[in-house]
Amino acid sequence: MIQTMTASILVVDDEPAIQDILTWSLAAEGYRVATAGSGEEALTRVGEQDFDVIVTDIVMPGLNGLDVLERLRVLNPRASVIVMTAYAALETAIVALRRGACDYLEKPFSVDVLKERVQRLLQYRETIWKDGLVRRAVQPPSAGLTLVGESDAIRSVREQIALAARTSSSVLITGESGVGKDLVARAVHAASSRHDGSFVPVNCGAIPEMLLESQLFGHVRGAFTTAVQANPGLFVTASHGTLYLDEIGELPLQLQVKLLRVIEDKCILPASDTTPVPVDTRIIASTNRDLDREVEAGRFREDLFYRLNVVHLTVPPLRERRGDIPILVDHLVDRLNAKLGTRYLGVERDVLWSLSGRPWRGNVRELENVLERTMVLGSGDLLSLRDLSPDQGSPHGEPPQDLRGAVRRFERQHLMDVLAATQSDKRKAARVLGISLASLYRKLRGETVDAPEQPN
Repeated sequence: MIQTMTASILVVDDEPAIQDILTWSLAAEGYRVATAGSGEEALTRVGEQDFDVIVTDIVMPGLNGLDVLERLRVLNPRASVIVMTAYAALETAIVALRRGACDYLEKPFSVDVLKERVQRLLQYRETIWKDGLVRRAVQPPSAGLTLVGESDAIRSVREQIALAARTSSSVLITGESGVGKDLVARAVHAASSRHDGSFVPVNCGAIPEMLLESQLFGHVRGAFTTAVQANPGLFVTASHGTLYLDEIGELPLQLQVKLLRVIEDKCILPASDTTPVPVDTRIIASTNRDLDREVEAGRFREDLFYRLNVVHLTVPPLRERRGDIPILVDHLVDRLNAKLGTRYLGVERDVLWSLSGRPWRGNVRELENVLERTMVLGSGDLLSLRDLSPDQGSPHGEPPQDLRGAVRRFERQHLMDVLAATQSDKRKAARVLGISLASLYRKLRGETVDAPEQPN
């Protein structure tokens, strides 16, 4: 874990006086500070040691700060880079952010501002590290993709998971396709007292009705023509564990009646058997349908709905937590590297900007598919816009070259960076940006806000 007060920082500037001032100021905060007087020396230092934060000037003789940024993505890809510039601040900042910088400072600046930016970056990195450790501790390796994100919406889901895990009551998980309902179900099981029991998933919409009945409730030998041996059923298999009924809205009405009886009687009756079999199985169900409407339409039993909906968890769509996309992309690239045998270090900021602008109707599953196709076809250490196929690119097209478009693009990326740094706390982000909360919401929706407003 990164201890913010013992983090290592590299200061790169060709002016010794600036090196001395920044070194003294940062060392006074407890950081371990090294210096370099040129881009070439900086790369040498980075080749010898990993740094948590690198503060570099842009305009230097020889290898300039932008060139150093390009090399750092390979030598020390996890370092957070802050660039310093006194030349054409906005345009230079856009280029620097495109090449991987996390923040920029326009000279002259206060050392207090630098210390604040450094601390904020380190705290953000530490938060992500801690959260990753917690997820690995509570979720079994077989669970696959973890519930990644730092938005208020995802934090709320995690809190609800913790509460749901304390009981053995039925859980209903709702949300659009691809949001990760199965991950939530696995997380509830893993954090519950039943974690040593089996987690048995079944897709209610993918199995024919007759076969699904046999799979769920079991049958005795000879119950039907192809029943050459007895099948205890998935309720028995999941006894003392969890049965996860995915796409419960697809369950036929006849089987809804039998499921309701199992929930009420705590026992099953296998096909062609007359002896009930007791079961101790927790049910977690999920659906992307509006079950209230299904009940009104007569396609789903109201009594079963209330039996399943004891604890209700809603997983938000990706478009409502866009601040999680940078964290999610980083996680998915690492996961897909293991799957594909690739060694990508991450994505360029242009790609993040592009991905953040998509509607993501298929949510996290669609994002993973896009990244996987891109990683199969891409090349180099970082995924770039060139690697995205035309149907995968941003709905806004190629990065704008005109000043108005560049400013708008930079503003969007800066909003995303501030949201990430504040763990998607929109009120805090609005205060940092110096705008009202309403303006922040309008900007996130892509609306133009010309008149300055007082922050909340």
